[in-house]
Amino acid sequence: MNKTASKAPLRKFFGTDGIRSRANVSPMTAEQVLKLGRAAGYVFRKNERRHSVVIGKDTRLSGYMFESALRAGFTSMGIHCLQLGTLPTPAVAYMTRALRADAGVVISASHNSYQDNGIKFFDPNGMKLPDEMEAEIERVMFEEEMDQYPPKDADIGRATLIADAGGRYIEFCKNSFPKNRRLTGLRVVVDCANGAAYKVAPAIFWELGAEVIAIGNKPNGLNINDGFGSLHPDVLRNKVLEVRADIGIALDGDADRLLICDEKGNILDGDHLLAMSAIAMKRNKSLKGGGVVATVMSNLGLERFLAKNNLNLVRTQVGDRYVLEHMLAHGFNLGGEQSGHLLFLDHNTTGDGLVSALKILELMADSDKPLSDLDSKMEIVPQLLKNVTIEPGSEPLTNKTVIKAINNANAKLKNSGRILVRKSGTEPKVRVMAEGDSLTEITEIVNDLCRIIKKASEV
Repeated sequence: MNKTASKAPLRKFFGTDGIRSRANVSPMTAEQVLKLGRAAGYVFRKNERRHSVVIGKDTRLSGYMFESALRAGFTSMGIHCLQLGTLPTPAVAYMTRALRADAGVVISASHNSYQDNGIKFFDPNGMKLPDEMEAEIERVMFEEEMDQYPPKDADIGRATLIADAGGRYIEFCKNSFPKNRRLTGLRVVVDCANGAAYKVAPAIFWELGAEVIAIGNKPNGLNINDGFGSLHPDVLRNKVLEVRADIGIALDGDADRLLICDEKGNILDGDHLLAMSAIAMKRNKSLKGGGVVATVMSNLGLERFLAKNNLNLVRTQVGDRYVLEHMLAHGFNLGGEQSGHLLFLDHNTTGDGLVSALKILELMADSDKPLSDLDSKMEIVPQLLKNVTIEPGSEPLTNKTVIKAINNANAKLKNSGRILVRKSGTEPKVRVMAEGDSLTEITEIVNDLCRIIKKASEV
């Protein structure tokens, strides 16, 4: 049974996953990020007790600039900054909880190239900030009220480097793996995308006993996600086959998502991994909620597979924050996105590529079988996704011609497929997706819709 969760309110400054744009171009300028730090500090400082935030970043060159701007903004509002240095996004979520901070801040543009950067926040529990709180930070950014109550000289915040943050996160990840299991005898290729996990990822698998071949582990500030990582699965596949590895793991720039490659070179995306994990968790009676929470982008094949196994698929709007919100509200412990953001809520509060990889490795260790034998054999329905670059500020999805074309496409597919058309929350693009049993039919539908949307955006 497919269900769709309710939509969340829109925000203007924050997108579906924080703030993101080209570095040194509004809104991601040093001045704006300084202002953001001050506004967030004002919102977080609700009483007179000591306040602190943790700050982590990926390997982008611009990260140093934004780290300094945030630190200046927070300390000017009396907030102490606990600096983690280069660490994955899920590590920041964990350290926010571990250090009892008021918030966590990640400086990253995830899977984007080095030219972009972004900011996203976690609350004290390591959860993404609710939309309402992001809206409050936006409001304060453009008002003068935070200047009315500046901290006194002695109350200005301090900045402290947390030197052992990487080691603490490594231990956290290892604790998600059964203590009576080891990875001895397994050859693991890990692609770090020249990103935030370039140190911790190889260490985690090696300390658990695996033979580790690391690639994409030489960041220089300009090469994050460039030719390596989850956006380039062929690189992982080739390396797995070359060294005859048992498994390949490709992370993205901030290591909150992953793709897996089995020993035969088959690439498994988030939908495959959710299917595998759901069946295993159902078998050992650890699955909660009666199914899986995913987004509207997950393949129809996942929905059909889960239904055959008497499990539900609940769909939310795109963004792991919305998947998480539904999971918490309705008692699920497994969810995620086709892109590889997986949420194992028994272990972490956000998408964690390394914990997710360890859960797949746990299946291999428990079964003593090659990964290809553990694949759910879920039948993927042909799916086509295309992006239409639109004029900034245009709203083609409100155009009557576009609305009519979308309705006609839905009527054409009837019950044999799905159409999804949505505006990107991070880029001036409209994403057009169709899936159904006929690739020829959905290709025609997607191409027609892209042409109509492009024309409408130029009016």
